[in-house]
Amino acid sequence: MADIMKTLPYFKIVLEFLKGLNEYFKVKKQQVLSELAMQIVRNSVGKNLMKESVAEERTRNLFVYLEEVGLVDEEWNLVVEQQIRPMLLKVMKEYVSERNAPFKANELGNFVRNDLVNVFKSLSMVDTEQYTIKASVGQGNWAQVPWLAIMHKDITNTTQKGYYIVYLFSEDMERLYLTLAQGVADNTKETINHIKQDIRDKVFINPNIHTDNELDLGTSSKAIGYRDSTALYIPYEKSDFPSEQQLKEDLSHMINYYEEYISKQSGQVINEKQKDVDETDEEIINHIQSYIESKGFYYKKDEVKNLFVSLRTKPFVILSGISGTGKTKIIELFAESLGAKDENDRFKLIPVRPDWSDGSDLLGYVDIKGDFQKGPLTSVIQKASNDKDNPYFVVLDEMNLARVEYYFSDFLSVMESRKWENGRIITSALLPEEQFQERLTIPPNLYIIGTVNMDETTHPFSKKVLDRANTIEFNEVKLDHFSFPESNDSGSKLLNNERIQSQFLNLKDAYTRHKSIIHEVTEGLIKINDLLSPIQAHIGYRVRDEICFYLIYSRYLMEFDKAFDYQLHQKILPRITATETQAFDVLKGIYQFCTSHQFDEAEADDQAIEMEIIKNARYPKSAKKVYEMLRRGQTDGFTSFWIG
Repeated sequence: MADIMKTLPYFKIVLEFLKGLNEYFKVKKQQVLSELAMQIVRNSVGKNLMKESVAEERTRNLFVYLEEVGLVDEEWNLVVEQQIRPMLLKVMKEYVSERNAPFKANELGNFVRNDLVNVFKSLSMVDTEQYTIKASVGQGNWAQVPWLAIMHKDITNTTQKGYYIVYLFSEDMERLYLTLAQGVADNTKETINHIKQDIRDKVFINPNIHTDNELDLGTSSKAIGYRDSTALYIPYEKSDFPSEQQLKEDLSHMINYYEEYISKQSGQVINEKQKDVDETDEEIINHIQSYIESKGFYYKKDEVKNLFVSLRTKPFVILSGISGTGKTKIIELFAESLGAKDENDRFKLIPVRPDWSDGSDLLGYVDIKGDFQKGPLTSVIQKASNDKDNPYFVVLDEMNLARVEYYFSDFLSVMESRKWENGRIITSALLPEEQFQERLTIPPNLYIIGTVNMDETTHPFSKKVLDRANTIEFNEVKLDHFSFPESNDSGSKLLNNERIQSQFLNLKDAYTRHKSIIHEVTEGLIKINDLLSPIQAHIGYRVRDEICFYLIYSRYLMEFDKAFDYQLHQKILPRITATETQAFDVLKGIYQFCTSHQFDEAEADDQAIEMEIIKNARYPKSAKKVYEMLRRGQTDGFTSFWIG
């Protein structure tokens, strides 16, 4: 498809323009090409036939399509990739005979050190700001095993030390191995074997990756040394050499494994691309949904995805909705599907009491004798802290029966102190050590979910609470779901906590690899803030960061607009209460942002028209909620996200 597009006149013009726009941000590129579209679409007397809004929308869709077919990257830069297959085969076909020729100024030697390196530098998956690429055919004499190494600059810049990706050619040039290997200088055999096993243990590896020691590089000491230092590898035979696409996919996967291991060693994700891991997230979500259905309950797959990504974004989520829709049950079954049950103390339901007035009701207190009496959450925290490989789930049932700010504010404040230290997420202490006799912090494998109903017996939420959570609504039920008698109970699936815990705590950690997503999210939020500022409801850095994280984590699970729609609904709308004209005007502005249609009070009475507009909106979930809030405001003169 990409090859066909390159031959079409309009695309040829667009691609030619993009050659000169690589240094600009996406906003500028869209502006230039929107103006280009408006210049092209003119009638015979030179008048513009395309509205600016239409040109902008079509240009944005064009860039999305160009990215999908691989003609532009995430920053909408023109992708110019060379072919690596013929280059690698050239080395394999010519090296044995060329090894008998003089080494100095050899043409093939220069090809390997320069041309081969440059073709790998051209690959979109290899960020040359992060990686050093070197190749060698020997120093002074021909190497028995030539190589090309891809080294992360934070780890090493020499093949003598550290660990890196390296292509190793066998001595007879009949085989090529793509490996994740390590330097052996100054390392004992025991250290090399330990690092090799550590990589194999910590990286989530698919079955196509070899983790044995069966590389056949040759019989020289160098060949044996390279074999023994290799942790992961993919073998290629010259007689059955893979396609260009397969070679690039394999390299992309190996980069993901490399960076996954780096992240687990440093506590900081260098490249969160990790498509293999995210595709496995889809499999985990399928398992969770199947498990829930086998128990006789039904939730849409998108709802399960949203809950999964929300918990990964921040380990504190609020579930709202009318009574009886299964808010508590979905968390119980979600946790149970991942092996967290009440029986093994990894799932805990804590009913909130209306008389809770401070943190001692949840965490504990010192009694009159001077002894510390644990609160219902303290024991769970201790167990989770001693079992950090497994996720623990706590449900604060009907958490707004008491004022959340009174009993939960200390916990929320400590949650904001999260930081990386020695590869682990740590926090400040929840309780004074002299009071509890040990340092009690929030472990990274603890997930807090609050369920809420809104009626005359409950309390509203402050922005401090709402800014720190994704608020998910559950109002739909499927009473006629009867597939459970025929469903197979697949059982629980043990999941290491690292697969679902937050990988980013600060936006700067994600910025290098996800500038495109972050800028696109921020552009939308700036528009939203302009709408919210008249009623002082605009968002700050924390909300921006967490919405960006959600969009990053969800990028292989749902389309950008759907994910952004969820975040509008869960992070922006819960903060809005309207009691006067200016506030209702803000809601109307958000409705127009979501639908590209003005809210007409007369037309709003015709629900069929409005539902059609909402159905075709860019952000339909948020549009529907805003419509309901405005309709409630028309009737009562007051509206809120929390009024059903």
